[in-house]
Amino acid sequence: MPREIAIGGALIPALLIWFLLAAALLLLFDWVVGRYGMYRYVWHPALLRMAFFVCVFGGLALLTL
Repeated sequence: MPREIAIGGALIPALLIWFLLAAALLLLFDWVVGRYGMYRYVWHPALLRMAFFVCVFGGLALLTL
């Protein structure tokens, strides 16, 4: 996968696309976990959200190597 992607003549980093995908997955994860009340079993919901985002973004970023 290229390190930069040309969109409309402008080069954007490929990590930006993975970041936006990870953010969309985080919103979906947050909705599902909140909908079914699973946050009550978690000590710190914000820490869970951050850890999920870091794991997903890190996994997606490894695809660019």
